[in-house]
Amino acid sequence: MSAVVFGIKNCDTVKKALKWLKEHKVDFQFEDLKTTPLAASTIEHWVKNLGADTVINKRGTTWRKLPDDDKGELTLPRTVHLIQAHPTLIKRPLVVREGKIIVGFDEATWQEFFGV
Repeated sequence: MSAVVFGIKNCDTVKKALKWLKEHKVDFQFEDLKTTPLAASTIEHWVKNLGADTVINKRGTTWRKLPDDDKGELTLPRTVHLIQAHPTLIKRPLVVREGKIIVGFDEATWQEFFGV
């Protein structure tokens, strides 16, 4: 089954991850967060499974530029709204494969996740 990789093209970590997938001949589809709007239900699923602190990149520029009012308690509705308004808040890459989700790129974790 093919994996779906969510990220942005100019992100160095996403570039490394896509290169790794190609080198390991993993079938995947890339979804650019800047050009493909995410459904609220998709974001809800990710946040319910991983937690807002795992899904949102609080070290990134997008988070730092948010007004302080937006950085309050990350309830599910608030998190979904923030990500829909600012999709680059998502830690990258976020990968969905066979119902499982991983965030970020760590070679050892990916070898286990993809079984290569």
